[in-house]
Amino acid sequence: VVPVLPQALPVPSLSPPVQPKVRVSPMQSSSLPQTDRLVCAVTGFYPEEIEVKWLKNGQEETEHVVSTEVMQNGDWTYQVLVMLETTPQRGDTYTCQVEHVSLQHPVTQHWGLQSDGGRSKMLTGVGGFVLGLIFLALGLFLYMRKKVRGWETWGGVSPWW
Repeated sequence: VVPVLPQALPVPSLSPPVQPKVRVSPMQSSSLPQTDRLVCAVTGFYPEEIEVKWLKNGQEETEHVVSTEVMQNGDWTYQVLVMLETTPQRGDTYTCQVEHVSLQHPVTQHWGLQSDGGRSKMLTGVGGFVLGLIFLALGLFLYMRKKVRGWETWGGVSPWW
C-alpha cells in the first residue's frame, strides 16, 4: 500500500478578489528606548499583489520601514506585516495606506499619540474620590466625638465640633 499525500489544489486565477483587513497597533521597541514600532497588519486578502505605505502627517515615509514577505494563510488568502520605527511626537498622525485590486479606493488606518487628556481626567477623578473620603472620615470623626461626649453644651450653646 502506497500512502497518498494530499495535493494542494490550484486556485483558479479567476477567483474573486478578497478585500484586506487593516489594523494598526504600536509595539515598544526593545532595542531603541523612546522608539515605537508601529505595526500595520494587513490580513485576509486575495490575490497576493498588494501595496502598503506608511504616511506621517500625510507624507510618505520610506526610511525605517520594514516589511515581512507576503505569507499565505491556509484559506488561500494572504497576510503581510509592515512596520515603521519612529519616535512619535504629540500631534503627529501616522497612516497605514493599503492599495489592492479588490478595493475601489485605498484603505487607510490612522494612529496618533494619545494625549494626556485621558490621564488628566483619571487623576482628577481619583483626587475627587480621595477628597470625598477625607470629608467622610472627618464627618464620622466629629459625629462620633459628639456622640461620646453626650452632646455637651457650653453655656447652652452646642460646640461646632
